[in-house]
Amino acid sequence: MPRYDFRCRACGATFEVNRPMTEAGRPASCPDGHDDTVKLLSTVAVTGRVGGAPAPSGGGGCCGGSCGCG
Repeated sequence: MPRYDFRCRACGATFEVNRPMTEAGRPASCPDGHDDTVKLLSTVAVTGRVGGAPAPSGGGGCCGGSCGCG
């Protein structure tokens, strides 16, 4: 189940809520009972193997092995 991050505007607390994607836009109350919250944008880090293939190495960016800087 996806996890969504929220921040309370009243007390400044940040907290997480687990809920189905169909309820992603629903507001959430903070653990202290305040209703003035905002949903935060979350980042997802994906590492490791995809479909059993090794993660790509090198790359096309600077210091990826092809520009001679590293």
